Amino acid sequence: MMRMPIRFFSNRLSRVLMLAMVALLAGCATGGMRINTDHSARGQDSRIRYIVVHYTAGESARALQVLTMGEVSAHYLIDNNASATIYQLVDESRRAWHAGESEWEGRNSLNASSIGIELVNRGFQDTPQGRVWYPFPQSQIDALIVLLKDIKQRQGIDGVNILGHSDVAPQRKLDPGPLFPWKQLADAGVIPWPPQALVDHRLSQLGGVVPPVSWFQEQLARIGYTIEQTGEFDEQTKNVIAAFQMRYRQSLYDGQPDLETAAWLMSLPAPR
Repeated sequence: MMRMPIRFFSNRLSRVLMLAMVALLAGCATGGMRINTDHSARGQDSRIRYIVVHYTAGESARALQVLTMGEVSAHYLIDNNASATIYQLVDESRRAWHAGESEWEGRNSLNASSIGIELVNRGFQDTPQGRVWYPFPQSQIDALIVLLKDIKQRQGIDGVNILGHSDVAPQRKLDPGPLFPWKQLADAGVIPWPPQALVDHRLSQLGGVVPPVSWFQEQLARIGYTIEQTGEFDEQTKNVIAAFQMRYRQSLYDGQPDLETAAWLMSLPAPR
C-alpha cells in the first residue's frame, strides 16, 4: 500500500478548513438568511403613480450639468436637437429630485412617487412687448410621446396622472408653460381629454352665469389641485386657475374665473 506524504494531508486539510471558513463568513455577512421567492402577492402595483413634465429654462449643455452635478435631477432629459436625444439620468427605481415642494390629490412630496421628465426649452423671456414663450420642436414632442407611452405601460400609470410642474406646484412654477401641447398628447392617446362637444354643452348649462369663487376652488380641488378653500379670489386661487388654463384653455391663461374655465372644469372627472 502506497503511503501519502504527511505534507499532502496537511495541505489538503488546510484547504478544506479555509473553504469552510469562507463559507462561514459568507453566511455571517448575510445573516445566514435564505429568501424563498416562489410566491408573489397579487395585491401589488408600482410605487410610481405620477409623471411630472418640466422644461429646463436653459440650453442642453447647461441642463445636463445642472441635472447631473447639481442639487436637482430628473429621470429623463429630452434634448431639443434634431434627433431629440433622450437621456436617462436616474433609474426609474430611484427617486429623482425634480418636483420639490409639490402636491396632487392631497399627496405631497411627489418626488417619492413620480418620474420626472425635463424638456430642453428656454421657457420664456420678458420683453417690452410682453412675455414671449419658446415653443417645443415637434421632434421633441414625438420623442416625449413615445417615452410616455413606454413608461405608462411598464409602470401602470393612468394618463390622468401625467402632470405639469405647474399643476403640482402652482404657487411657484410655470413649466411646462402655455405652449406645451397637452392636446397633442391627448390625440396620441397618452392623456384623457374631454370632447369639445361636452365642453360646449357644459357652457350652455351655465346660462351665462359665472359660478362663485368658492365653486372654482371646490372644483379645482376635486380634480387634484391643491387650493385653500377661502371663498375669496386671492393670489393662490388666481395661480391655480392660471395653471389649469395653461393646460386646458391655452388661448387665455390670466387666472380669472370665467365661464369657459368653468365649463372645462365641469367636463373633467375626478382622478381615479
